Amino acid sequence: MDNITVQIDSIIAGGDGLARQPDGPVVFVPRTAPGDRVEVEIVEQHKQWARGRALRITEPGPARRDAPCPVYEACGGCQLQHLDYEAQLKAKSDIISDALRRLGGIEIESPVVTASPRQLGYRNRITFTLRRHPDGVVAGFHGLADPDRIVAVDRCPLAEDTLNELWESLRANWAPNADNLPPGNELRLTLRASSTGELGLAVEGGEDYGDPETLLETVPGLRSLWSVDEDGAIDWYAGEAWLKERWGEQTFGVAGLSFVQVNREAAESLESYVMEQCGDVSGRRVIDGYCGFGLRSMRLAWAGARVVGIDADEDAIDAAGAAAAESGAAARFVAAPLEEALRTELPADLVLLNPPRRGVDRQVVEALLKKPPESVVYISCDPATLARDLKMLSASFKLTACRGFDLFPQTAHVETVVSLARK
Repeated sequence: MDNITVQIDSIIAGGDGLARQPDGPVVFVPRTAPGDRVEVEIVEQHKQWARGRALRITEPGPARRDAPCPVYEACGGCQLQHLDYEAQLKAKSDIISDALRRLGGIEIESPVVTASPRQLGYRNRITFTLRRHPDGVVAGFHGLADPDRIVAVDRCPLAEDTLNELWESLRANWAPNADNLPPGNELRLTLRASSTGELGLAVEGGEDYGDPETLLETVPGLRSLWSVDEDGAIDWYAGEAWLKERWGEQTFGVAGLSFVQVNREAAESLESYVMEQCGDVSGRRVIDGYCGFGLRSMRLAWAGARVVGIDADEDAIDAAGAAAAESGAAARFVAAPLEEALRTELPADLVLLNPPRRGVDRQVVEALLKKPPESVVYISCDPATLARDLKMLSASFKLTACRGFDLFPQTAHVETVVSLARK
């Protein structure tokens, strides 16, 4: 297949550049920037679109820069390091508006995307893949051109300094062939750092538990070591069961793969905006769906709301309930999938939704349409599933506000907060 030369128009969901051919399908090209004129090898051809590989940038666009990571060209972990930061924010704004228009049928101008206070060194949790070969161990991220290949990473510029220090020390002390870790051809290693400076390691994919005591004794600062089963539940731990985590006024324990936002400072900006969109909640009945550790639920309760927090993570709900009891906040917590609990907890004045990337279950939409609250605030990590859900909710709700938050600089991921009012 012949190579072609194209000019990149924009960045699409996933981070690829998009070029429009006058007499052919659109072409998606990774690691390109708007305005780039690029020679492309077509690697995947379809009737309506094609995927290409950039061979040579013949004329760089105005937003192109040198990536800050030395392995960026080979590593598949990031998608936008080759763009200056203002161009990254514009790309994410366009991704949100395109999804809402194209998939949700919502005409919207490109929303504001609030910048992250830190463009690098912001992640408090990061996951590496370790693979054992006959000739040794390689550990890092999956490759860009070949996702089956592991690209060795000595230091990730997105991670907090303490995590990079932990990664360096862990590799120096896991022994030849990583024998101090569980056996197995491939492991997933999640490093996490709490706001109080405590460090933990969660291991997935091991056949047993290796030599945890050696790691805890030899890796400086490592406080907790967890083994995680295929469902993400903690199967076993050594050291301390929890890391002490503090967000705002709240202190709680995190362990294993339990979820808290990876970008602390940007997450605070998002939470402030969410609370602003909730308005005066005093005396109102509020349902906080997918509430996790109940951080938002507690803030709403302290503001005078009567809150029900719902999440399927029983450990997180236990921690949230204990925190509410200790503070005397008017918050009740339910450990159940939202689609099961919502029907019995409605009606409400305000419902918050913060689902995983797959969006909300259809039963959640049906419950909200049957007993619509006055308002809904939806926090999304995937504009496509957000658009799908908003299209279904449009039977009873109208969009009143939309804003993006860049919790993941250098990647194509973006958080979106939308506010809905009952028609």
